[in-house]
Amino acid sequence: MAAESLRVAVIPGDGIGVNVTEAALAAVEAARQRVGGFALSLQHLDAGAGYFRETGLDIVPQGEQAAGAADAILLGAIGLPAVRHPDGTEISPHLRLRERFELYAGVRPVKAYPNIPQRLADPRAAKIDLVVLRESTEGLFYSAAAHKRSQIIGDREVRDTLRITRSVSERLHDFAFRLAGKRKGRGRRGLVTCVDKANVFASMAFFRKIFDERARAFPDIETGYNYVDAMALDLVRKPWDFDVMVMENMFGDILSDLAAGLVGGMGMAACAEIGDARGLFQPAHGSAPDIMGQDKANPLAAILSAALMLDYLAERAERSAPAEAAGLIQDAVERGFAENRLRPVEFGGDMGTRAVTAEVLKLIAEPSRAP
Repeated sequence: MAAESLRVAVIPGDGIGVNVTEAALAAVEAARQRVGGFALSLQHLDAGAGYFRETGLDIVPQGEQAAGAADAILLGAIGLPAVRHPDGTEISPHLRLRERFELYAGVRPVKAYPNIPQRLADPRAAKIDLVVLRESTEGLFYSAAAHKRSQIIGDREVRDTLRITRSVSERLHDFAFRLAGKRKGRGRRGLVTCVDKANVFASMAFFRKIFDERARAFPDIETGYNYVDAMALDLVRKPWDFDVMVMENMFGDILSDLAAGLVGGMGMAACAEIGDARGLFQPAHGSAPDIMGQDKANPLAAILSAALMLDYLAERAERSAPAEAAGLIQDAVERGFAENRLRPVEFGGDMGTRAVTAEVLKLIAEPSRAP
């Protein structure tokens, strides 16, 4: 990647996606101006259910190619429940982007912040800090409607295929071990837990076998195992015991939402979808059409996703400035909650989308305080 402006394809999408994307870009620009040392070139692309309703297309012509030419993709939210394909499925061009660009590593950080309502009574819940690593291109989502791979047998039966490949699983597990290594360097445990259903499905036993093979190259990283049903239980009983959890696509889709609920809700659920050559960043929540245009959406998941994007760009470009900007955003959110300056409506507070965004911008502009 050259030293010129870093290119970001921006897809606001539907519903509150438009508003939270604006908030994320405002935070990125505030942090960029504070740090200096890099520039961003933004290309906005129309896509989603609203665009489909108007044009019959789910993304602007040549939009996928434009997204692929960028250094990163920032996505708001896709989908409106009332806008569907004739088969009843929702509009989902982002699933094609995942597959086309092989964005196999779905990174879902789960972190508790001060003064957010705690869903668990145990005081250790205030220190939850883990990552759900969801494989994002195959598993049961291999048969997602967007890919048209289901076998429909008349009006009597539908069969969906769960696909696990060695190529993707090796890269996913390596990503998990490297991520755990980075977190260990920052004081975390350095544990990777393989979440599967290897006692029942050959596909899951294969997934675990590859996990064991790749673990040998990372002897300084601790390993663990959990069946997915037991993992759901343990996320409620003792989430503080876990660090990085790696799992199949559908398992990750479900458990990442459960984990987000432990630390407040989907308004804090940031997400990075990373492949070998490209990365897409989006809040894990949906388009929430029931609150669109009401200034009620929590923009922090999108803002924190944008911080993940800056970290990714820093690593890809081998430039420290975007990572420093990411740190400013993350610190602003941490301090904002610690000082009770961020009070989203989602948590019963008095601050809507615009007010939360404005306060984050103030926090970014302020000098960091010594610990």
